Amino acid sequence: MAAVEFPHAEAANVALPGLARALISAGKLDQKAAVDLYRKAQVHRTSFIAELTGSGAVSAFDLAHTMSLAYGAPLLDLEAVDPQRLPKGLLDTKICSDFRVVVLAKRSNRLTVATADPSDQQAAEKIKFATQMGVDWVIAEYDKLSRLVEANATTATESMDNIIGEDFQFDEASMESAGGDDDEKSSSEVDDAPVVKFLHKMLLDAINMRASDLHFEPFEHSYRVRFRIDGELREIAAPPVAVKDKLASRIKVISRMDIAEKRVPQDGRMKLKIGPERVIDFRVSTLPTLFGEKVVIRILDPSSARMGIEALGYEPEEKARLLDAIRKPYGMVLVTGPTGSGKTVSLYTCLNLLNQPGVNISTAEDPAEINLPGVNQVNVNDKAGLTFASALRAFLRQDPDIIMVGEIRDLETADIALKAAQTGHMVMSTLHTNDAPATLVRLRNMGVAAFNIASSVVLITAQRLARRLCPNCKEPVDVPTEALIDAGFREEEIDGSWMPYRPVGCSACSNGYKGRVGIYQVMPVSEEIQRIILRDGNTLEIAAQAESEGVRSLRQSGLHKVKQGITSLEEVINCTNL
Repeated sequence: MAAVEFPHAEAANVALPGLARALISAGKLDQKAAVDLYRKAQVHRTSFIAELTGSGAVSAFDLAHTMSLAYGAPLLDLEAVDPQRLPKGLLDTKICSDFRVVVLAKRSNRLTVATADPSDQQAAEKIKFATQMGVDWVIAEYDKLSRLVEANATTATESMDNIIGEDFQFDEASMESAGGDDDEKSSSEVDDAPVVKFLHKMLLDAINMRASDLHFEPFEHSYRVRFRIDGELREIAAPPVAVKDKLASRIKVISRMDIAEKRVPQDGRMKLKIGPERVIDFRVSTLPTLFGEKVVIRILDPSSARMGIEALGYEPEEKARLLDAIRKPYGMVLVTGPTGSGKTVSLYTCLNLLNQPGVNISTAEDPAEINLPGVNQVNVNDKAGLTFASALRAFLRQDPDIIMVGEIRDLETADIALKAAQTGHMVMSTLHTNDAPATLVRLRNMGVAAFNIASSVVLITAQRLARRLCPNCKEPVDVPTEALIDAGFREEEIDGSWMPYRPVGCSACSNGYKGRVGIYQVMPVSEEIQRIILRDGNTLEIAAQAESEGVRSLRQSGLHKVKQGITSLEEVINCTNL
């Protein structure tokens, strides 16, 4: 189709997709909004329809009705469709995932396919090429369609049987030769194995299941693949033990590691393009174990840093404190919590808010997990002498406005970072401590002078990630008053105006939970807390003063989420201390 002519000069060269043109013609979207959304989709590397529905510019319901009328295609409510009765194996799950389509039926040499965007010619051509059949579109709501695509995805264990088959054999001699110096030869040998398809399927399944990590674990007589989903590890597949060396070699090749070196841990990165405009980064770590190399792959989705601070789960007062702190001209903001508690996403969300053309932002990380355009990111390399401390010194000669240090691990890094915060720079970093008050004492124990801590640190955020209850199946549960009080509720809070919820489990979730929500303790460093630091007060004194100033502890913050029905009491008890 020809590009739409726009009256405004800034939109004149923008060729909008057919979906946008149909919405403009139907009066559901104006041209300027369509151009803005299209440009945002390009910047965020997402599809136009995802940006459109995600922004709320057009609801999924209105979009489906408009497309049905515009293209004369029937409209279907997918809630009436049983995923278990849909035809299997007619279309590759990657195509379904990339274009958000579901095959509903096959008749003769034509497929009936559900889509939210019948104007997508690329999807139609891809399906025709892959199946050698014609396509009849049926319109469905985008949100329901996305859920069905994920629910209908072939499980990893089933795909393992299809990919490997009975005659899947490994040539141990070729495995040895793959460890030579010829990288091209090594890559070719590993590429020839069916293990390539299996790894690709594992990565796609992990993304579709919203996993954060993949674990490939070899044992003496078995081999397993586990995904960490909503904070819990779940076994997904049990491939033959013979697959372990080939799989490790394949991962190391595409992560640019030394496949001949199996005696020491290695780190690397790789990418996977899963859609026309979406690329997912992976951080890869290998570890020599008794029976082979264990490989852990962390999924790094750049879109997580662009979700916005509202999506992270901050309460209004916590959000106000954090925004007030990061917008100060100088000082230090610290984020603390265990590994996997979402510290990096919180920091990058703050950086994304501050990332403006007139601001110079530099980060030192080990390694840089999320690529953020407009930010100068540096990977530390201890072997080459590029440490956090040396990177910080270099930053101070680069005219910075905002500095982010991946982690404060030693006195030298802490000292330089604190002094940078004292000399007109906003510094952000992370520490591994149990809560916000303990962070100040931890810095003191590292050897940082009390005066430097008191005069530099402006706010500390401690955080945990709790599983979020599925809104479709959660149900109220009657918990004895004594149990609520033991969990940390005050008697006056148990007034009968609310009830806790428990997980149930349905087809749309996993054991009653779907996604995770942050639990935060956001503690500004007030003048009174500064006085406690200067006199070398302990954690208990700082915690008591913070509580008197209205700062919730992690447990109190979690209980507030229980009152709101966001998570369960058991989940909060499991991830916080009283």
